[in-house]
Order: sequence, then structure tokens, then C-alpha cells
Amino acid sequence: MTGDFSHTTLGRTNLEVFRLGLSATYRPGTAVIQQAAERGVNFFFSFGFDTQMRNALRDLFAKERGRYVLATGAYNYIWTRQNLRRTLEKRLRQFRTDYIDLFLFLGVMKGKEFPEDVREQLLRLREDGRVRFVGISTHDRTFAGRLANEGALDTLMIRYNAAHRGAEQDIFPYVIRHNIGIVSYTATRWSYLLRPPKGWPAGARVPTPGMAYRFVLSDPHVHLCLTAPRNLRELTENLSALQDGPLNEDELQYMRQFGDAVHNSQRWFM
Repeated sequence: MTGDFSHTTLGRTNLEVFRLGLSATYRPGTAVIQQAAERGVNFFFSFGFDTQMRNALRDLFAKERGRYVLATGAYNYIWTRQNLRRTLEKRLRQFRTDYIDLFLFLGVMKGKEFPEDVREQLLRLREDGRVRFVGISTHDRTFAGRLANEGALDTLMIRYNAAHRGAEQDIFPYVIRHNIGIVSYTATRWSYLLRPPKGWPAGARVPTPGMAYRFVLSDPHVHLCLTAPRNLRELTENLSALQDGPLNEDELQYMRQFGDAVHNSQRWFM
């Protein structure tokens, strides 16, 4: 990974990105999305049904398409035959763009859900010219590590946070060989890392959202972390945290300790 703490190159893609990417999962409003762009965010992840992100990006793309990185893709519908090219055509129309920067096969829970025929379709899209780079999102860390070691895909979107650190053993050692881009999500573990877990001492410190994001981005294997603010205040807080740079060793140790407490109190969750 190269660049300062706030900016880097997304692995072998050579895409220059701000290290917090934006998702509109919690529907912050198109004005907040546009504010993010004005404040330097240039990586936007969107599901096809995300109307707020779609409308905001249409306006941004009409002004300066090359400034922004669009990550979107097809969903893992395991009960029906996949047609990724048809989905590509739909995404191009939805976002009114000539190309997709990063086309993902989304929601792979187990390796068997990314069979050879789907993999071949995904790789062919990259040869199409309207898709620059390809990848998948997955919770299967062992499978992700194997894909990284093979090097066929350009990026992997994975879960990584202070409570879920298995990627440090199962994925990160294998991304170096082919310089695979790593996009992480759930930095706050759906906000569980922002409140005291069961058994945490009363009055003891609890991480801020900024610490949760800085923990993720302090690992040199993670190029970019998604954030999904609910409003402008949360966006501002999250972006400001990057100015503090990586966590120091004491802060990292604290986050690991807190993450373990959260993980042990919520083992049923995901």
C-alpha cells in the first residue's frame, strides 16, 4: 500500500482512492453523498436498488466521471442461474455511465456459491472494456485467502474489524503476492464496537467511530474501508478521524481487547 494515511492506491488496480469509501446503506440523503464528494471521498459503493446513491452519482458523473470510482455488481442469487453481463448492462443504465470501475459478485457466503461458470463470466466482463476491475464480497475467509493467492481477481471485499480479526491470518498473508486490493466493511461491527459489551466495566472507555475506522486502516493490507453514515454529522466525524492517522500500539492493543470483549459477548451474531 502506498500513499499517506488518507489516500492510497487500491492494490494492483492503480485506482487512487480516499481510504474511506462511501455506502448509502442508511440513506443519508443525496446532499450528504455530494458533500462526501466535495470533501474528497471518491470511492462509492452502491447496490442497484440504492436510489439515493444512484441519483447523486448520476449528477457527479455528468460533471466529471473520471474523478470517481464506482463499485457495484451482481447479487449472489444461489437459487437462479447467474447472468452477469445482463446485470452489467442494467448497472450501466442505472448510473448513466459508460463503464464500471469495480464490478463485484456480492454476498458469497461459501466458496461453492462462486462456481467456475460465474467466475468465468466475471473475468470475461473485465475483457469487455466496460468493466475495469473485478472482485467479490465474501465472509468465507479461507476461500478469500485462496482466491487472493491465485490472483485471478483484482479485489476482495471482506469483513474486518476489532472484533473480527481472522483476516489477519486467513487473508492478509496471501494478498501480497498479486497485490490484491482489499476493501473492508463493518468497521464498527454494526455499532457493537461503539457501546459497552456485557461485562465491560462501568464507566470504562468505549471506542469512538473514528477509532474503529482507524483500527481497520492501521493494518497495511487494508486499502480502503467503507463507511455508511446516517447523516452529515456522522460523515464529518468519520472523515475527520483520518486526520489523526494510524493508531499507536497502545490504542491498537486497547481496540483488540475491546473487540475480544464484544466478540465473546455476541458470538451468535454473524
